[in-house]
Amino acid sequence: MGTASVEQINAVMRGFDLLYGLEILACSDTEVRARVAVREQVKQPAGLVHGGLYASMAESMTSLATALAVMESGEMAMGLSNSTSFLRPITAGTVHAQATRLHRGRTTWVWDVRVSDDEDRLCALTRMTIAVRPAPAGTPPLSALAG
Repeated sequence: MGTASVEQINAVMRGFDLLYGLEILACSDTEVRARVAVREQVKQPAGLVHGGLYASMAESMTSLATALAVMESGEMAMGLSNSTSFLRPITAGTVHAQATRLHRGRTTWVWDVRVSDDEDRLCALTRMTIAVRPAPAGTPPLSALAG
């Protein structure tokens, strides 16, 4: 796996992840931890954190960890399947997520992501399947993070 630190990863955060406020806390090829501060912009009209935030966190966390692990061999990673079950709402505080790798295959990786609130209550579960494919010719998208 690439040797990028969480500081390096967070410093190059861009796009949608930056928009909703994803902060990576730990990242390896077997586990990822992250959080997002709850603010009005990530809530749905009823005042609950939007379910898309949970799904987005899961996909970004697992795609990133997989990509860092495979980029040195000229491969890239992207979400293939995202199945999120919502169990309990979060309305304030911080959304916490921990991803655990279940399977590392040649062309797919499978992860479970546990989403919790500040009291460590389980709020959502996501099963993510990440596709691993040859990277197109040119510079890999995460080359700035290579060790």
